[in-house]
Amino acid sequence: MIFYQSINKLKFLIIVYFSYICTPKTVNSMDSVNIAIFASGSGTNAENIIRYFSPNPSVQVKLVLTNREDAYVLKRAEKLKIPSIIFSANDLREGTKVDEILVDNKIDYLILAGFLLKIPDRIVTKYRGRIINIHPALLPKYGGKGMYGSRVHQAVIDSLEKESGITIHLVDEVYDNGEALFQAKCTLDPDESAETLAAKIHKLEKEHFPRIIDEYIKSRKIDNN
Repeated sequence: MIFYQSINKLKFLIIVYFSYICTPKTVNSMDSVNIAIFASGSGTNAENIIRYFSPNPSVQVKLVLTNREDAYVLKRAEKLKIPSIIFSANDLREGTKVDEILVDNKIDYLILAGFLLKIPDRIVTKYRGRIINIHPALLPKYGGKGMYGSRVHQAVIDSLEKESGITIHLVDEVYDNGEALFQAKCTLDPDESAETLAAKIHKLEKEHFPRIIDEYIKSRKIDNN
């Protein structure tokens, strides 16, 4: 009798186990999403993103990658205890170093936060729909190769625009061409300078960039379930 009870209990446990592992995962799954941040400069957006996700167990900033040895983002990453890796433009364009880093660290999403190099087509293809960039203007205006930082702000001012803003978008094979996920605007004052406009743009970036990343990742989880 005891033997048969033990057998039935074992059968029950096996059924429960397989029911659990075969149940589709939901958006509330505890599986962590791993992010790599690419940055070329000061890293204010990178730090903001890291701090935003630090209390979030479902999204982890695993790495900060940069193409410049003197980029201040390296110091920010060190202070926040996030591993950082330096690579050359050639490593990104032609080598496999960056690809291997992403695979070894099980990276799910690439976030471009002031990253000035073009992402190669092979990486865009592999991470299609999972590379997010922020641009300091209202695309499709003032985008493309060489349009970054103060160059963008000065171009906006010189064109007598009444407003500017940010565009958070997916990355494809063309500079600043991917699907826009979000835009936020600010007005230009009559005496606007590139410096004052940059301050307005930074405020919008801080307010919106991490949140839009978070919302997009959550929406992808829902779509995949």
